[in-house]
Amino acid sequence: MSRRTQFGMQPAKRRTTVRFQQGAGTIKAILWTVLLIYGAFVAYKILPAYVAEYQLQDKMQEEAKFAVVNRYPEEQIRDSIFKVVKDLEIPVKREEIKIEASQDVVRIACDYTVPVDLVVYKMNLHFTPSSENKNL
Repeated sequence: MSRRTQFGMQPAKRRTTVRFQQGAGTIKAILWTVLLIYGAFVAYKILPAYVAEYQLQDKMQEEAKFAVVNRYPEEQIRDSIFKVVKDLEIPVKREEIKIEASQDVVRIACDYTVPVDLVVYKMNLHFTPSSENKNL
């Protein structure tokens, strides 16, 4: 029995198999790197819209609390909320901010959509922040 066939494979075949396995590992590493970079890009594009919505929601709650106690008129509340909307660069028109203010309750709401371009896919994020506060 020769030394080549004693171990089951010939040396030339063994080198070829190892070479293909090394190439597969490199391709996997490149694909995972591309996916990781794209995931970071998606987070970079989407997260600011969610942070802005959270800040707007917080301002609405704060404004509703003060408006009920101080009996602010609807236009003053709308102006205050619209200033925050402009600062956060949220695509909402002044008229789209819905305010209902009475002696007992203040309701603030708006509805908007933020377009996000993810290079391979375009999506729209829909937000409906609102707040309500009742007089004690």
